[in-house]
Amino acid sequence: MITKSLYQEVILDHNRKPRNYGTLGNATHQAVGHNPLCGDHLDIGLRIEAGHIHEIAFQGESCAICKASASMMTTAVKGKACSDAETLIREFREMAVGTLNPGGPHHLGRLTVFAGVRDLPTRVKCAILPWHTLQAALDSVATASTEAEEDPMHVTIGDA
Repeated sequence: MITKSLYQEVILDHNRKPRNYGTLGNATHQAVGHNPLCGDHLDIGLRIEAGHIHEIAFQGESCAICKASASMMTTAVKGKACSDAETLIREFREMAVGTLNPGGPHHLGRLTVFAGVRDLPTRVKCAILPWHTLQAALDSVATASTEAEEDPMHVTIGDA
């Protein structure tokens, strides 16, 4: 079980010292993500070779939850097959909206520290934005938004 203090500690650590933060000059795939509700804006660059994410980086202006989610996401998918990254995207989204039981079978590992975000409806989209943007980059789509109806990962969370 993830404690609230662990969640806060991980968020603060990844917000202060985000992993894979910066630009990727040799990116083969890129996308820009935006959450208009809170103003989060991320650029994600990937270098994909032979179906694997060899390098990944992100930059932008975002809240602590979004930055921590992006930092942990980049660490989790770096070196993985694109298909494995897509599994993580799906499972993270399901966990964040409460349809995946973090105590059940999944591939999320430490990413389950974000399980509690499902209880904070206005923050779910902050946590999901990096994952939306990663999916867009993998699909060679230039932009992603937490509010785009055509976005296959679009979710309506309460009044958010």
